[in-house]
Amino acid sequence: MMKGQNMDIFEAIANRHSYRGEFQDKPVLRKDLEKIVQAGIDAPSGCNAQTTSFVVVDDPQLIAKMAAIFGDRPVCTTARAIIVCLADSTPAYGTTSFDREDCAAAVENMLLAITALGYATVWYQGYVQQNGNGRKIAELLGVSDLLRVEVVLPIGVPLTNELPRPKKSLIDRVSFNCFGR
Repeated sequence: MMKGQNMDIFEAIANRHSYRGEFQDKPVLRKDLEKIVQAGIDAPSGCNAQTTSFVVVDDPQLIAKMAAIFGDRPVCTTARAIIVCLADSTPAYGTTSFDREDCAAAVENMLLAITALGYATVWYQGYVQQNGNGRKIAELLGVSDLLRVEVVLPIGVPLTNELPRPKKSLIDRVSFNCFGR
């Protein structure tokens, strides 16, 4: 699919995949970044607490500093924008916080928006949680100690046209009315 052509939701779901390669030297438009982040904002959240907030980085110098934190992986060094998802673990229901679930819902909406707009990304979470990387990113971006860097999404126009990995079939993963039937 060519950049600039929007796709329907089911096409975006089918085409979404984790892209770890290099990006083309083309900008990610600010209006597209706003659409992507709005998709995250529009995600459901537990008790409507809206615990996820975002820092959109499109300054090349900041991107380079973030890429260094990630060990200069090509998907980060060539990214034209990076969305940093922040979680607020304040309880929303009694003593329960839904911050991880809220963030995951926001990220999935953004992944689909990124795909629909013709860009690519990879969901970085595990690496963010290791070796204080999340804290390093938070310090770089001036994020409050009350928030946690949960997910990082490097974004750009993919250099290579990769296809999603095959998924197991519906018959292998779904049961109706009783497991295993």
